[in-house]
Amino acid sequence: MSAPSPAASPSPAPPPSPAPPPTEAPSPVPSDARSATVSRSRWLALSVLATGMLMTVLDGSVVTVAMPAIQQDLDFSPASLSWVVNAYLIAFGSLLLLAGRLGDLVSRQRMFLAGTAVFTAASLLAGLATSPATLIAARFLQGVGSAMASAVSLGILVTLFTEPRERAKAIAVFSFTGAAGASIGSVLGGVLTDVLSWHWIFLINLPIGLVTFVVAARVLPADRGLGLAAGADVIGALLVTAGLMLGIFTVVRVEEYGWTSASTLGLGALAAALLAGFVIRQATARTPLMPLRIFRSRSVSGANLVQILMVAALFSFQFVLALYLQKVLGYGAARTGLAMLPAAVVIGVVSLGVSARLNARFGERKVLLTGLLLLVGLLGLLARIPVHADYVTDLLPVMLLGGGFGLALPALTALGMSGARNDDAGLASGLFSTTQQIGGALGVAVLLTLAAAHSDDLLAVGGSQAEALTGGYRLAFGVGAGLLVAALVVAFAVLRQPGRDRTGVRT
Repeated sequence: MSAPSPAASPSPAPPPSPAPPPTEAPSPVPSDARSATVSRSRWLALSVLATGMLMTVLDGSVVTVAMPAIQQDLDFSPASLSWVVNAYLIAFGSLLLLAGRLGDLVSRQRMFLAGTAVFTAASLLAGLATSPATLIAARFLQGVGSAMASAVSLGILVTLFTEPRERAKAIAVFSFTGAAGASIGSVLGGVLTDVLSWHWIFLINLPIGLVTFVVAARVLPADRGLGLAAGADVIGALLVTAGLMLGIFTVVRVEEYGWTSASTLGLGALAAALLAGFVIRQATARTPLMPLRIFRSRSVSGANLVQILMVAALFSFQFVLALYLQKVLGYGAARTGLAMLPAAVVIGVVSLGVSARLNARFGERKVLLTGLLLLVGLLGLLARIPVHADYVTDLLPVMLLGGGFGLALPALTALGMSGARNDDAGLASGLFSTTQQIGGALGVAVLLTLAAAHSDDLLAVGGSQAEALTGGYRLAFGVGAGLLVAALVVAFAVLRQPGRDRTGVRT
Protein backbone atom coordinates (compact mmCIF):
# COMPACT_ATOMS: atom_id res chain seq x y z
CA MET A 1 0.00 0.00 0.00
CA SER A 2 1.30 3.51 -0.92
CA ALA A 3 2.09 6.13 1.70
CA PRO A 4 -0.45 8.99 2.19
CA SER A 5 0.30 12.41 0.63
CA PRO A 6 1.58 15.14 2.93
CA ALA A 7 -1.27 17.38 4.27
CA ALA A 8 0.36 20.58 3.02
CA SER A 9 0.41 19.43 -0.58
CA PRO A 10 -2.33 21.21 -2.72
CA SER A 11 -2.26 18.60 -5.47
CA PRO A 12 -4.27 15.44 -5.32
CA ALA A 13 -2.62 12.32 -4.21
CA PRO A 14 -1.15 10.29 -7.07
CA PRO A 15 -2.82 7.01 -7.87
CA PRO A 16 -1.54 4.11 -5.94
CA SER A 17 1.43 2.35 -7.55
CA PRO A 18 1.00 -1.30 -8.22
CA ALA A 19 2.50 -3.23 -5.40
CA PRO A 20 5.48 -5.35 -6.35
CA PRO A 21 4.80 -9.03 -6.39
CA PRO A 22 5.43 -10.63 -3.05
CA THR A 23 8.82 -12.26 -2.74
CA GLU A 24 9.45 -15.31 -0.63
CA ALA A 25 12.35 -15.43 1.71
CA PRO A 26 15.02 -17.73 0.30
CA SER A 27 14.63 -21.22 1.63
CA PRO A 28 17.51 -22.39 3.77
CA VAL A 29 17.20 -25.91 2.42
CA PRO A 30 19.10 -25.41 -0.85
CA SER A 31 21.88 -23.58 1.03
CA ASP A 32 22.13 -26.37 3.59
CA ALA A 33 22.10 -28.93 0.83
CA ARG A 34 24.91 -27.10 -0.96
CA SER A 35 26.87 -26.91 2.30
CA ALA A 36 26.40 -30.62 2.94
CA THR A 37 27.48 -31.39 -0.63
CA VAL A 38 30.62 -29.28 -0.26
CA SER A 39 31.41 -30.96 3.06
CA ARG A 40 30.96 -34.44 1.59
CA SER A 41 33.12 -33.48 -1.38
CA ARG A 42 35.93 -32.29 0.91
CA TRP A 43 35.92 -35.49 2.94
CA LEU A 44 35.78 -37.56 -0.23
CA ALA A 45 38.78 -35.58 -1.46
CA LEU A 46 40.54 -36.41 1.80
CA SER A 47 39.83 -40.11 1.28
CA VAL A 48 41.43 -39.85 -2.17
CA LEU A 49 44.51 -38.12 -0.77
CA ALA A 50 44.77 -40.69 2.02
CA THR A 51 44.45 -43.56 -0.47
CA GLY A 52 47.23 -42.07 -2.57
CA MET A 53 49.37 -41.72 0.53
CA LEU A 54 48.59 -45.29 1.55
CA MET A 55 49.70 -46.63 -1.85
CA THR A 56 52.97 -44.72 -1.49
CA VAL A 57 53.69 -45.94 2.03
CA LEU A 58 52.62 -49.50 1.30
CA ASP A 59 54.87 -49.61 -1.74
CA GLY A 60 57.82 -48.62 0.39
CA SER A 61 57.28 -51.47 2.88
CA VAL A 62 55.32 -54.16 1.04
CA VAL A 63 58.47 -55.21 -0.81
CA THR A 64 60.47 -55.91 2.35
CA VAL A 65 58.99 -59.29 3.24
CA ALA A 66 58.83 -60.37 -0.42
CA MET A 67 62.56 -59.86 -1.08
CA PRO A 68 63.59 -63.53 -0.70
CA ALA A 69 60.91 -64.63 -3.20
CA ILE A 70 61.91 -61.90 -5.66
CA GLN A 71 65.57 -62.86 -5.38
CA GLN A 72 64.86 -66.51 -6.06
CA ASP A 73 62.44 -65.94 -8.95
CA LEU A 74 64.43 -63.29 -10.87
CA ASP A 75 67.90 -64.54 -9.90
CA PHE A 76 69.03 -61.33 -8.20
CA SER A 77 72.52 -61.32 -6.78
CA PRO A 78 72.72 -60.44 -3.06
CA ALA A 79 74.38 -57.11 -3.88
CA SER A 80 71.82 -56.08 -6.51
CA LEU A 81 68.73 -57.15 -4.53
CA SER A 82 68.87 -54.04 -2.34
CA TRP A 83 68.19 -51.92 -5.44
CA VAL A 84 64.60 -53.15 -5.50
CA VAL A 85 64.18 -50.87 -2.48
CA ASN A 86 66.89 -48.31 -3.23
CA ALA A 87 65.70 -47.43 -6.75
CA TYR A 88 62.31 -46.46 -5.36
CA LEU A 89 63.81 -44.59 -2.42
CA ILE A 90 66.23 -42.55 -4.55
CA ALA A 91 63.60 -41.39 -7.04
CA PHE A 92 61.01 -40.69 -4.36
CA GLY A 93 63.24 -38.81 -1.95
CA SER A 94 65.06 -36.69 -4.54
CA LEU A 95 62.03 -35.47 -6.48
CA LEU A 96 59.64 -34.54 -3.65
CA LEU A 97 60.84 -30.97 -3.24
CA LEU A 98 60.75 -30.25 -6.96
CA ALA A 99 57.32 -31.85 -7.36
CA GLY A 100 55.93 -29.87 -4.43
CA ARG A 101 57.05 -26.55 -5.87
CA LEU A 102 55.84 -27.43 -9.36
CA GLY A 103 52.47 -28.23 -7.81
CA ASP A 104 52.33 -24.68 -6.45
CA LEU A 105 53.32 -23.23 -9.82
CA VAL A 106 51.33 -25.39 -12.26
CA SER A 107 48.49 -27.07 -10.33
CA ARG A 108 48.45 -29.33 -7.30
CA GLN A 109 45.49 -31.25 -8.70
CA ARG A 110 47.26 -31.90 -12.01
CA MET A 111 50.45 -32.93 -10.23
CA PHE A 112 48.53 -35.42 -8.07
CA LEU A 113 46.72 -36.89 -11.08
CA ALA A 114 49.92 -37.17 -13.13
CA GLY A 115 51.74 -38.82 -10.25
CA THR A 116 48.93 -41.33 -9.72
CA ALA A 117 48.96 -42.21 -13.42
CA VAL A 118 52.75 -42.70 -13.50
CA PHE A 119 52.69 -44.78 -10.32
CA THR A 120 49.87 -47.02 -11.60
CA ALA A 121 51.57 -47.63 -14.96
CA ALA A 122 54.89 -48.38 -13.23
CA SER A 123 53.12 -50.86 -10.90
CA LEU A 124 51.91 -52.77 -13.95
CA LEU A 125 55.46 -52.85 -15.32
CA ALA A 126 56.81 -54.07 -11.96
CA GLY A 127 54.17 -56.77 -11.66
CA LEU A 128 55.01 -58.11 -15.12
CA ALA A 129 58.80 -57.87 -14.70
CA THR A 130 60.79 -60.92 -15.76
CA SER A 131 64.30 -59.58 -15.19
CA PRO A 132 66.14 -57.64 -12.48
CA ALA A 133 66.74 -54.65 -14.78
CA THR A 134 63.04 -54.32 -15.62
CA LEU A 135 61.97 -54.51 -11.99
CA ILE A 136 64.55 -51.95 -10.86
CA ALA A 137 63.51 -49.55 -13.65
CA ALA A 138 59.85 -50.01 -12.72
CA ARG A 139 60.63 -49.32 -9.08
CA PHE A 140 62.41 -46.09 -10.06
CA LEU A 141 59.33 -45.00 -12.04
CA GLN A 142 57.10 -45.88 -9.07
CA GLY A 143 59.26 -43.56 -6.96
CA VAL A 144 58.80 -40.78 -9.53
CA GLY A 145 55.02 -41.18 -9.49
CA SER A 146 54.88 -41.40 -5.71
CA ALA A 147 56.91 -38.19 -5.39
CA MET A 148 54.59 -36.31 -7.75
CA ALA A 149 51.43 -37.39 -5.94
CA SER A 150 52.53 -37.27 -2.32
CA ALA A 151 54.47 -33.99 -2.57
CA VAL A 152 51.27 -31.98 -3.05
CA SER A 153 48.88 -34.01 -0.90
CA LEU A 154 49.35 -32.05 2.31
CA GLY A 155 49.21 -28.79 0.37
CA ILE A 156 45.79 -29.75 -1.03
CA LEU A 157 44.61 -30.90 2.39
CA VAL A 158 45.42 -27.67 4.24
CA THR A 159 43.65 -25.59 1.59
CA LEU A 160 40.56 -27.81 1.75
CA PHE A 161 40.28 -27.75 5.55
CA THR A 162 40.78 -24.29 7.03
CA GLU A 163 38.72 -24.60 10.22
CA PRO A 164 41.11 -25.71 13.01
CA ARG A 165 39.08 -28.66 14.36
CA GLU A 166 38.27 -30.01 10.91
CA ARG A 167 41.87 -29.63 9.83
CA ALA A 168 43.01 -31.54 12.92
CA LYS A 169 40.67 -34.42 12.06
CA ALA A 170 41.77 -34.40 8.42
CA ILE A 171 45.46 -34.44 9.35
CA ALA A 172 44.80 -37.30 11.79
CA VAL A 173 43.22 -39.36 9.00
CA PHE A 174 46.02 -38.50 6.59
CA SER A 175 48.73 -39.21 9.15
CA PHE A 176 47.22 -42.58 9.96
CA THR A 177 48.03 -43.76 6.47
CA GLY A 178 51.66 -42.85 7.01
CA ALA A 179 51.89 -44.11 10.57
CA ALA A 180 50.20 -47.47 10.10
CA GLY A 181 50.83 -47.98 6.40
CA ALA A 182 54.26 -49.49 6.91
CA SER A 183 52.93 -52.18 9.23
CA ILE A 184 49.96 -52.84 6.95
CA GLY A 185 52.41 -53.18 4.07
CA SER A 186 54.36 -55.84 5.91
CA VAL A 187 51.17 -57.82 6.54
CA LEU A 188 49.87 -57.41 3.00
CA GLY A 189 53.21 -58.18 1.40
CA GLY A 190 53.63 -61.36 3.40
CA VAL A 191 50.12 -62.66 2.73
CA LEU A 192 50.16 -61.87 -1.00
CA THR A 193 53.60 -63.42 -1.44
CA ASP A 194 52.68 -66.63 0.39
CA VAL A 195 49.16 -67.04 -1.03
CA LEU A 196 49.66 -65.81 -4.62
CA SER A 197 53.11 -64.57 -5.68
CA TRP A 198 55.34 -61.54 -5.26
CA HIS A 199 53.99 -60.13 -8.57
CA TRP A 200 50.70 -59.32 -6.81
CA ILE A 201 52.29 -56.89 -4.37
CA PHE A 202 52.56 -54.60 -7.42
CA LEU A 203 49.56 -55.69 -9.49
CA ILE A 204 47.18 -54.95 -6.60
CA ASN A 205 47.98 -51.26 -7.15
CA LEU A 206 46.23 -51.27 -10.55
CA PRO A 207 42.57 -51.20 -9.44
CA ILE A 208 43.41 -48.93 -6.51
CA GLY A 209 45.32 -46.50 -8.71
CA LEU A 210 42.64 -46.39 -11.41
CA VAL A 211 39.84 -45.71 -8.93
CA THR A 212 41.95 -43.08 -7.17
CA PHE A 213 42.64 -41.30 -10.48
CA VAL A 214 38.98 -41.24 -11.57
CA VAL A 215 37.65 -40.02 -8.21
CA ALA A 216 40.47 -37.50 -7.76
CA ALA A 217 39.70 -35.93 -11.14
CA ARG A 218 36.14 -35.28 -9.92
CA VAL A 219 36.61 -34.18 -6.31
CA LEU A 220 40.01 -32.50 -5.95
CA PRO A 221 39.86 -28.70 -6.35
CA ALA A 222 41.01 -27.57 -9.80
CA ASP A 223 43.55 -24.93 -8.77
CA ARG A 224 45.37 -22.88 -11.43
CA GLY A 225 48.70 -22.45 -9.68
CA LEU A 226 50.92 -19.38 -9.54
CA GLY A 227 52.36 -19.90 -13.02
CA LEU A 228 55.86 -20.98 -13.96
CA ALA A 229 57.01 -17.37 -14.05
CA ALA A 230 56.54 -17.23 -10.27
CA GLY A 231 59.32 -19.73 -9.62
CA ALA A 232 60.56 -21.65 -12.65
CA ASP A 233 64.14 -21.90 -11.40
CA VAL A 234 65.55 -24.54 -13.74
CA ILE A 235 69.11 -24.29 -12.39
CA GLY A 236 67.88 -24.62 -8.81
CA ALA A 237 65.73 -27.61 -9.78
CA LEU A 238 68.73 -29.37 -11.35
CA LEU A 239 70.95 -28.63 -8.33
CA VAL A 240 68.52 -29.86 -5.66
CA THR A 241 67.37 -32.92 -7.59
CA ALA A 242 70.94 -33.98 -8.42
CA GLY A 243 72.12 -33.25 -4.87
CA LEU A 244 69.33 -35.18 -3.18
CA MET A 245 69.54 -38.07 -5.63
CA LEU A 246 73.31 -38.38 -5.22
CA GLY A 247 73.07 -37.96 -1.44
CA ILE A 248 70.46 -40.68 -1.01
CA PHE A 249 72.38 -42.89 -3.47
CA THR A 250 75.48 -42.46 -1.29
CA VAL A 251 73.63 -43.27 1.92
CA VAL A 252 71.96 -46.43 0.64
CA ARG A 253 75.37 -47.76 -0.53
CA VAL A 254 76.98 -47.30 2.88
CA GLU A 255 76.10 -50.82 4.01
CA GLU A 256 78.06 -52.21 1.06
CA TYR A 257 81.05 -49.84 0.97
CA GLY A 258 81.30 -48.42 4.51
CA TRP A 259 81.26 -44.85 5.83
CA THR A 260 84.97 -44.12 5.36
CA SER A 261 85.46 -45.53 1.87
CA ALA A 262 86.70 -43.25 -0.90
CA SER A 263 83.45 -43.83 -2.78
CA THR A 264 81.26 -42.78 0.15
CA LEU A 265 83.33 -39.73 1.09
CA GLY A 266 83.75 -38.55 -2.51
CA LEU A 267 80.11 -38.90 -3.50
CA GLY A 268 78.98 -37.45 -0.17
CA ALA A 269 81.17 -34.39 -0.67
CA LEU A 270 79.83 -33.89 -4.20
CA ALA A 271 76.23 -34.20 -2.96
CA ALA A 272 76.92 -31.65 -0.21
CA ALA A 273 78.45 -29.26 -2.75
CA LEU A 274 75.42 -29.54 -5.03
CA LEU A 275 73.02 -28.88 -2.15
CA ALA A 276 75.14 -25.94 -0.95
CA GLY A 277 75.00 -24.56 -4.50
CA PHE A 278 71.23 -24.93 -4.40
CA VAL A 279 70.97 -22.92 -1.17
CA ILE A 280 73.16 -20.15 -2.62
CA ARG A 281 71.06 -20.16 -5.77
CA GLN A 282 67.84 -19.80 -3.76
CA ALA A 283 69.26 -16.85 -1.86
CA THR A 284 70.13 -14.98 -5.08
CA ALA A 285 67.61 -16.10 -7.73
CA ARG A 286 64.85 -13.70 -8.75
CA THR A 287 62.26 -16.51 -8.80
CA PRO A 288 63.64 -19.21 -6.48
CA LEU A 289 62.35 -22.77 -6.58
CA MET A 290 62.30 -22.87 -2.79
CA PRO A 291 62.05 -19.42 -1.18
CA LEU A 292 64.29 -19.54 1.88
CA ARG A 293 61.71 -17.51 3.81
CA ILE A 294 59.96 -20.80 4.55
CA PHE A 295 62.74 -21.67 7.02
CA ARG A 296 62.15 -18.48 9.02
CA SER A 297 59.22 -20.28 10.61
CA ARG A 298 60.26 -22.14 13.76
CA SER A 299 57.38 -24.52 13.16
CA VAL A 300 58.53 -25.48 9.66
CA SER A 301 62.24 -25.77 10.48
CA GLY A 302 61.78 -27.47 13.85
CA ALA A 303 59.14 -29.94 12.69
CA ASN A 304 61.25 -31.07 9.73
CA LEU A 305 64.30 -31.61 11.94
CA VAL A 306 62.23 -33.57 14.46
CA GLN A 307 60.81 -35.66 11.64
CA ILE A 308 64.25 -36.62 10.29
CA LEU A 309 65.30 -37.87 13.73
CA MET A 310 61.99 -39.60 14.49
CA VAL A 311 61.67 -41.41 11.16
CA ALA A 312 65.32 -42.48 11.18
CA ALA A 313 64.78 -44.01 14.61
CA LEU A 314 61.50 -45.73 13.76
CA PHE A 315 62.88 -47.38 10.64
CA SER A 316 64.65 -49.63 13.14
CA PHE A 317 61.22 -50.73 14.33
CA GLN A 318 59.95 -51.39 10.82
CA PHE A 319 63.00 -53.05 9.26
CA VAL A 320 65.20 -54.29 12.09
CA LEU A 321 62.33 -55.89 14.00
CA ALA A 322 61.21 -57.66 10.80
CA LEU A 323 64.75 -59.00 10.38
CA TYR A 324 64.81 -60.19 14.00
CA LEU A 325 61.49 -62.01 13.60
CA GLN A 326 62.65 -63.80 10.46
CA LYS A 327 66.36 -64.40 11.05
CA VAL A 328 66.35 -65.07 14.81
CA LEU A 329 62.87 -66.37 15.61
CA GLY A 330 62.41 -68.07 12.23
CA TYR A 331 59.10 -66.45 11.25
CA GLY A 332 57.92 -66.66 7.64
CA ALA A 333 56.79 -63.69 5.55
CA ALA A 334 53.10 -63.89 6.41
CA ARG A 335 53.73 -64.61 10.09
CA THR A 336 56.11 -61.63 10.31
CA GLY A 337 53.46 -59.35 8.88
CA LEU A 338 50.78 -60.65 11.21
CA ALA A 339 53.13 -60.31 14.20
CA MET A 340 53.42 -56.58 13.45
CA LEU A 341 49.69 -56.12 12.87
CA PRO A 342 48.89 -55.08 16.48
CA ALA A 343 51.14 -52.06 16.05
CA ALA A 344 49.20 -51.00 12.95
CA VAL A 345 45.89 -51.45 14.77
CA VAL A 346 46.98 -49.41 17.78
CA ILE A 347 48.42 -46.66 15.58
CA GLY A 348 45.16 -46.54 13.63
CA VAL A 349 42.98 -46.35 16.72
CA VAL A 350 45.10 -43.58 18.23
CA SER A 351 45.46 -41.60 14.98
CA LEU A 352 41.81 -41.74 13.99
CA GLY A 353 40.05 -41.92 17.33
CA VAL A 354 42.14 -39.99 19.83
CA SER A 355 44.79 -37.70 18.36
CA ALA A 356 42.51 -34.97 16.94
CA ARG A 357 40.66 -34.56 20.25
CA LEU A 358 43.90 -34.49 22.23
CA ASN A 359 45.44 -31.95 19.86
CA ALA A 360 42.36 -29.72 20.20
CA ARG A 361 42.32 -29.97 23.99
CA PHE A 362 46.01 -29.91 24.93
CA GLY A 363 47.72 -28.53 21.82
CA GLU A 364 49.90 -30.29 19.24
CA ARG A 365 53.17 -29.58 21.06
CA LYS A 366 52.19 -31.43 24.25
CA VAL A 367 50.74 -34.34 22.29
CA LEU A 368 53.92 -34.59 20.21
CA LEU A 369 56.12 -34.68 23.30
CA THR A 370 53.94 -37.39 24.86
CA GLY A 371 54.08 -39.47 21.69
CA LEU A 372 57.87 -39.17 21.50
CA LEU A 373 58.19 -40.31 25.13
CA LEU A 374 56.14 -43.44 24.36
CA LEU A 375 58.34 -44.16 21.35
CA VAL A 376 61.50 -43.81 23.42
CA GLY A 377 60.03 -46.46 25.72
CA LEU A 378 59.23 -48.69 22.72
CA LEU A 379 62.78 -48.74 21.36
CA GLY A 380 64.24 -48.83 24.87
CA LEU A 381 62.39 -52.09 25.52
CA LEU A 382 63.50 -53.53 22.18
CA ALA A 383 67.11 -52.71 23.07
CA ARG A 384 66.78 -55.40 25.79
CA ILE A 385 65.12 -58.04 23.62
CA PRO A 386 66.18 -61.64 24.41
CA VAL A 387 67.53 -64.13 21.90
CA HIS A 388 64.58 -66.49 22.34
CA ALA A 389 61.74 -64.03 22.79
CA ASP A 390 58.18 -65.04 23.57
CA TYR A 391 55.80 -63.06 21.40
CA VAL A 392 53.06 -62.54 24.00
CA THR A 393 55.30 -61.46 26.87
CA ASP A 394 58.27 -59.87 25.09
CA LEU A 395 56.91 -58.40 21.84
CA LEU A 396 53.18 -57.73 22.11
CA PRO A 397 53.55 -55.08 24.87
CA VAL A 398 56.12 -53.32 22.69
CA MET A 399 53.69 -53.31 19.76
CA LEU A 400 51.11 -51.54 21.92
CA LEU A 401 53.53 -48.68 22.59
CA GLY A 402 53.43 -48.02 18.86
CA GLY A 403 50.43 -45.83 19.64
CA GLY A 404 53.00 -43.15 20.35
CA PHE A 405 53.51 -42.84 16.61
CA GLY A 406 49.77 -42.31 16.21
CA LEU A 407 50.07 -39.37 18.61
CA ALA A 408 53.33 -37.92 17.35
CA LEU A 409 52.88 -37.89 13.58
CA PRO A 410 49.53 -36.01 13.32
CA ALA A 411 50.73 -33.43 15.86
CA LEU A 412 54.07 -33.02 14.07
CA THR A 413 52.35 -32.69 10.68
CA ALA A 414 50.03 -29.98 12.00
CA LEU A 415 52.94 -28.07 13.52
CA GLY A 416 55.03 -28.39 10.38
CA MET A 417 52.30 -27.08 8.08
CA SER A 418 51.10 -24.35 10.45
CA GLY A 419 53.97 -22.01 9.57
CA ALA A 420 53.56 -22.17 5.78
CA ARG A 421 51.79 -19.51 3.74
CA ASN A 422 48.94 -20.60 1.46
CA ASP A 423 51.00 -20.02 -1.70
CA ASP A 424 53.81 -22.14 -0.23
CA ALA A 425 51.59 -25.03 0.90
CA GLY A 426 52.76 -27.36 -1.87
CA LEU A 427 56.39 -26.51 -1.18
CA ALA A 428 55.97 -27.09 2.56
CA SER A 429 54.22 -30.39 1.82
CA GLY A 430 57.05 -31.48 -0.48
CA LEU A 431 59.66 -30.42 2.08
CA PHE A 432 57.91 -32.35 4.84
CA SER A 433 57.76 -35.47 2.69
CA THR A 434 61.40 -35.00 1.64
CA THR A 435 62.70 -34.92 5.20
CA GLN A 436 60.65 -38.05 5.88
CA GLN A 437 62.46 -39.87 3.09
CA ILE A 438 65.85 -38.50 4.12
CA GLY A 439 65.20 -39.72 7.65
CA GLY A 440 64.21 -43.14 6.30
CA ALA A 441 67.32 -43.43 4.13
CA LEU A 442 69.60 -42.40 6.99
CA GLY A 443 67.84 -44.74 9.39
CA VAL A 444 68.21 -47.76 7.11
CA ALA A 445 71.84 -47.03 6.28
CA VAL A 446 73.06 -46.13 9.77
CA LEU A 447 71.11 -48.64 11.84
CA LEU A 448 71.58 -51.64 9.55
CA THR A 449 75.27 -50.87 9.13
CA LEU A 450 75.79 -50.65 12.89
CA ALA A 451 73.79 -53.82 13.46
CA ALA A 452 75.75 -55.78 10.84
CA ALA A 453 79.14 -54.59 12.12
CA HIS A 454 78.31 -55.42 15.74
CA SER A 455 76.97 -58.85 14.76
CA ASP A 456 80.23 -59.58 12.94
CA ASP A 457 82.21 -58.57 16.03
CA LEU A 458 80.15 -60.89 18.23
CA LEU A 459 80.59 -63.77 15.78
CA ALA A 460 84.34 -63.18 15.76
CA VAL A 461 84.57 -63.70 19.53
CA GLY A 462 82.65 -66.98 19.42
CA GLY A 463 78.98 -66.03 19.76
CA SER A 464 76.28 -68.09 18.10
CA GLN A 465 74.53 -66.85 14.98
CA ALA A 466 71.32 -66.05 16.88
CA GLU A 467 73.20 -64.31 19.70
CA ALA A 468 75.30 -62.27 17.29
CA LEU A 469 72.29 -61.14 15.24
CA THR A 470 70.30 -60.27 18.36
CA GLY A 471 73.22 -58.27 19.73
CA GLY A 472 73.44 -56.27 16.51
CA TYR A 473 69.72 -55.60 16.49
CA ARG A 474 69.82 -54.50 20.15
CA LEU A 475 72.47 -51.93 19.24
CA ALA A 476 70.30 -50.62 16.39
CA PHE A 477 67.30 -50.28 18.71
CA GLY A 478 69.44 -48.50 21.31
CA VAL A 479 70.76 -45.99 18.78
CA GLY A 480 67.19 -45.47 17.58
CA ALA A 481 66.11 -44.67 21.13
CA GLY A 482 68.93 -42.12 21.31
CA LEU A 483 67.71 -40.45 18.11
CA LEU A 484 64.23 -40.20 19.61
CA VAL A 485 65.64 -38.55 22.73
CA ALA A 486 67.33 -36.00 20.44
CA ALA A 487 64.00 -35.46 18.65
CA LEU A 488 62.33 -34.92 22.01
CA VAL A 489 64.90 -32.28 22.99
CA VAL A 490 64.53 -30.43 19.68
CA ALA A 491 60.73 -30.50 19.90
CA PHE A 492 60.80 -29.16 23.46
CA ALA A 493 63.34 -26.41 22.72
CA VAL A 494 62.29 -25.23 19.25
CA LEU A 495 58.62 -25.92 18.60
CA ARG A 496 55.94 -23.62 19.94
CA GLN A 497 52.17 -24.06 19.97
CA PRO A 498 50.70 -22.06 17.05
CA GLY A 499 48.66 -19.03 18.06
CA ARG A 500 45.22 -18.19 16.69
CA ASP A 501 43.72 -14.91 15.62
CA ARG A 502 40.28 -13.73 16.72
CA THR A 503 38.57 -15.91 14.12
CA GLY A 504 40.33 -19.05 15.34
CA VAL A 505 42.65 -19.27 12.35
CA ARG A 506 46.24 -20.28 13.04
CA THR A 507 48.89 -17.57 12.89
